[in-house]
Amino acid sequence: MSLFLKESTGAAIKIVTGENAVLLEQLRTGALDLVVGRLAAPENMTGFFFEHLYSEQVLFVVRARHPLLEPGQDVFARLDEFPALMPTRESVIRPFVDRLFITNGMTAPATEIETVSDSFGRAFLRQSDAVWIISAGVVANELGSGAFVALPVDTEETKGPVGLTMRTDTAPSPAFSILLQTIREAARQSS
Repeated sequence: MSLFLKESTGAAIKIVTGENAVLLEQLRTGALDLVVGRLAAPENMTGFFFEHLYSEQVLFVVRARHPLLEPGQDVFARLDEFPALMPTRESVIRPFVDRLFITNGMTAPATEIETVSDSFGRAFLRQSDAVWIISAGVVANELGSGAFVALPVDTEETKGPVGLTMRTDTAPSPAFSILLQTIREAARQSS
């Protein structure tokens, strides 16, 4: 957003967070111009165009000094001892997470808190022993600062495309074109 603001377009800016299905419906009705996030299921992409920016995977993240960070811990064997912040059942990444649990002999954590709220996830993780199962990009800053740590869990199979979803029937305004370009540039800088 900082790159876009430097362009001084004077455009009105509205940022909305939520589940992919809700955001796509708002995009479909014209309440939103753009959705930035994971590629939705093909059956939900009718009338939309997706531009791939990068791929990312889901991580199991905890606060620094969490008990599961002690050497020799089997994360899946001990996961039921801790609350798990999970993507909601309607989220794009939830099926990947569910399959990962099944692959590792689990159905779901014993104490599951479903959320798409980044602010809740960050606050709760800082003050608890919870495990947050979340897309890497959401917690990149906290991982970089050392406030959060990714548990040693192989989540490669959760990797998926992240990008821009737009309506196919709408031509971008000059300000919207600048926004798209600055998002692309920010994605390149982050990669």
